[in-house]
Amino acid sequence: MGLINGLTNLLFGGGSNAVRDTVEVFRENAEARAIRSAGIQEQAMAEFGAEFARPNSGWFDRFMDGVNRVPRPALALGTLGLFVVAMVDPLWFAARMQGIALVPEPMWWLLGVIVSFYFGARHQVKNQSFQREIAVTMARVPDVMRNIAELKEMRAETPGVADTGSDAQLSIASVHPGDNPALDSWRALRLA
Repeated sequence: MGLINGLTNLLFGGGSNAVRDTVEVFRENAEARAIRSAGIQEQAMAEFGAEFARPNSGWFDRFMDGVNRVPRPALALGTLGLFVVAMVDPLWFAARMQGIALVPEPMWWLLGVIVSFYFGARHQVKNQSFQREIAVTMARVPDVMRNIAELKEMRAETPGVADTGSDAQLSIASVHPGDNPALDSWRALRLA
């Protein structure tokens, strides 16, 4: 009995658990990890709270803090707004995107520099000719103007938008009634 009691105390008792200590060599103790994680989170929250707890800040500091918080939500909400506009009025959206197609490449670089510096990223400068990009952009102007004119012609309020033109087969097909099961069902119910 003393041998079994001594072996049990060695493995599970006596102030130290040999099995637990051995397992913790190969696997992290979840309870200890949770305690460490809570301590780290508590310390991080205290640092964040200290960052925004400046009792002696004046109106200008508060104003600048507010201004610094505007660009990220503005960019995110603006991008979501573009998706909504593209679904609500695709022709209006397409016309605006044709205008964006005329923005010269160096201006995109400038926008990239501003955005990347604002968000803390580093911008790598590209060595390309400004005049060449202007010439390429200007060469696109006739295509953009033609696309905008075509988009204006596609609007539903434009007279003659559904005109079949000189296509005789399309003209005949447009006045020939097609199969309409819903209409046939309605007529059958009406006659009954």
